[in-house]
Amino acid sequence: MPIATYGHYGFSLLMIPTAAADYLEYERFQLIDSISSFIDSGKVKVFSINSINNESWLNNNMEGAHKAIRHNQFNEYVFNEVIPHIKNATSWDTPIITTGASFGALHAMNLFLKRPDLINGAISMSGVYDLTEYTKGYYDEQVYFNSPIHYIPNLNDHDILEQIRRGRIIIATGSGNHEDPEANRRFSGVLHSKSIPHELDVWGNDIHHDWPTWRQMMPHFLGSRF
Repeated sequence: MPIATYGHYGFSLLMIPTAAADYLEYERFQLIDSISSFIDSGKVKVFSINSINNESWLNNNMEGAHKAIRHNQFNEYVFNEVIPHIKNATSWDTPIITTGASFGALHAMNLFLKRPDLINGAISMSGVYDLTEYTKGYYDEQVYFNSPIHYIPNLNDHDILEQIRRGRIIIATGSGNHEDPEANRRFSGVLHSKSIPHELDVWGNDIHHDWPTWRQMMPHFLGSRF
């Protein structure tokens, strides 16, 4: 699977595309341009990969169980191939933050929460954290274990929770068209219930579920939170 790379590094940013998009989506919609000053200054090195949503949850011709298998294959690809690639391209001490918008926000958050030993945080924009929003009624153990709002309440492993608590979590959403601020507030409540530090940033009614929003959000967080 191809990987796009931009810039030098202070920390690494791994971008997960929206919906069924490819690894060039963030460049095509000018989000890379919106953070070019951080890339050019060496604050961040950006990596972008393909999604596999059109081979899993967005593929109406697949059975639910097969979609779950494909989703887990994507997770393992990130953990076993992408993360080592990023470490080799930077250093093994360089923090890695996952990020994504829309469906990519769920993936970015899920990847961090599942492997906080490998990933150091997540910036999730305009997401929902309930995988059943995408599964068309299908639910099994693998859906549960990839749906943060379901598995985090039952996560009681002290060591894993402590690793998560050391990470940097930003949950951002608008309140305009096609945004779901209440879903973000619910997930924030789940994190609070597990004493997981995070920032919930709910923007106004004029902030819609679209690229102009994410081109505003990403440079804002890179400039003020990192």
